[in-house]
Amino acid sequence: MKKDQLLSRLLTRRRALIAGAGAVGAAATAGVVTAVTGDGTVASAPAAGPRARRLVNSSAYRLQPLTGYGPPRAAPRRTLVRREPLLRVSGRGRTMVLTFDDGPDPRYTPDILDTLAQYDVRAMFFVCGEMVAGGRRMLARMADEGHVVGNHTWSHPLLTRLTRRQIRSEMERTSDVIENAYGERPEWFRAPYGAWNRAAFQIGAELGMEPLAWTVDTLDWTTPGVRSIANRVERGAAPGVVVLAHDAGGDRSQSVRALRRYLPELLDSGYHVTVPRRHDA
Repeated sequence: MKKDQLLSRLLTRRRALIAGAGAVGAAATAGVVTAVTGDGTVASAPAAGPRARRLVNSSAYRLQPLTGYGPPRAAPRRTLVRREPLLRVSGRGRTMVLTFDDGPDPRYTPDILDTLAQYDVRAMFFVCGEMVAGGRRMLARMADEGHVVGNHTWSHPLLTRLTRRQIRSEMERTSDVIENAYGERPEWFRAPYGAWNRAAFQIGAELGMEPLAWTVDTLDWTTPGVRSIANRVERGAAPGVVVLAHDAGGDRSQSVRALRRYLPELLDSGYHVTVPRRHDA
């Protein structure tokens, strides 16, 4: 090779190196590094530096274990399944609970709520799902005024004649509609007619509910008269007593008038009429 040709090649290579260095500097400023591959194509990769991010293969990332910073998982609690319903509630002093079944009914439930509001008293309402479907506003009022809503099945059937699947449907549908109208899922349930069985206790427990029966039955569903209903409540009054009355399922006008009679009598006698909490039972 001649001297002039050798010198020309050296100058050409030098110019290429200078041009390449300039391109690298410009690419670094823009955040990428440009490299020439063996087949002459150009590939880009993130530049080194504090702002650079290393690309991670998506599948490899998903396989990386995640570090948990929360408390360790506790072992699941065993569901308590009762063999009989609760009949009384505990509480300080002369505490009683009033319960109303089968509603809500637009003919009677609002009057009962008005009387309870007049005396600033809270009560429990064991509602039927099919009744709630047309009385959502009344359940919203119960929530606003501090009353407790319990599950009384969807259609008020005799549970002892149903299959487990049917019992679950009756109770679960009712819990769903209560949650939608009241704002919370019920923590209490009551079997229609007081007819309990093992399946009802088990399914109720699985749905997060305690079974509550009653101590004093007003027998108001027989329409025995306002005085008879009131007398049963007043004679049966005692600490921890749970009173059963109705706000639906028939003509409940006597129940409405009887409440106006016996409620002030209970309060004047020193009874504290309230709603239970789960740990009070």
